[in-house]
Amino acid sequence: MPRYFFHLHYGPGKRAPDPEGEILPGPEAVRSHALAAARGLVAQTRSDAVRDWFVCAFEVVDEAGTPVLTVPFGDILPDQGD
Repeated sequence: MPRYFFHLHYGPGKRAPDPEGEILPGPEAVRSHALAAARGLVAQTRSDAVRDWFVCAFEVVDEAGTPVLTVPFGDILPDQGD
């Protein structure tokens, strides 16, 4: 299975790289993992560096550094419908 890295973007020019990554079976598992990690950060982390978690996003790349997807933290909110 491939390894994916979840780099946290938390403001203009601010990035926290993921040096270890996670071994996951594919894009659906990658998105699920990113959403779960975002929920955990929003719920449990106090940070002076991050004032608004909902402007944050995970940039997910594969082992070669190729972007796989971007998961905005706003995606953890349920759809409100129209």
